[in-house]
Amino acid sequence: MLRATPRATARPVLRRLLIGAAASVAAAGSLTAAPPAAYAQAGGTGLLSPAGPSGPDRDHLTISVRNAGGGADGTFELYCGPDGGSHPDPRGACAVLQRDTRWGQDAFAPAPEGGFCTMQYGGPATAHITGTWAGRPVDATYDRRDGCQISRWDRLVPLLPGMGGDRSARA
Repeated sequence: MLRATPRATARPVLRRLLIGAAASVAAAGSLTAAPPAAYAQAGGTGLLSPAGPSGPDRDHLTISVRNAGGGADGTFELYCGPDGGSHPDPRGACAVLQRDTRWGQDAFAPAPEGGFCTMQYGGPATAHITGTWAGRPVDATYDRRDGCQISRWDRLVPLLPGMGGDRSARA
């Protein structure tokens, strides 16, 4: 008759203990993470718009454009998520903002200080944008006094009116 050695009987016991511990850790982890449905029921909408698309804190901007010519001057309201307001192209304006929204970056950041900008003049147009975007306050000014400012403006067309030869991209 063969006798089991203490080492041979310890292996199955150790294996069961390890498997049991792993299962306990997995079960505890699943209890601490709420399922996505719980967030949806609680009104959570995602990383960029904490109050929800239909709540009072949804993305809202006021865009004031001056000296752009061609009927582009005025003050426009823009709502995103769902898109709307008095802006001439709310869908396009919200899309360009979504495209430029990145974690840790300001979509409305000024041109970097000390940058090398071409000495070209893009015209007298100015714009002022205020409101809330991605849950953060916005208060940004735009002009076309040099190449860096022109590039910054053009990056936001159709939120801001297109100033090139194609007037169909105007806001």
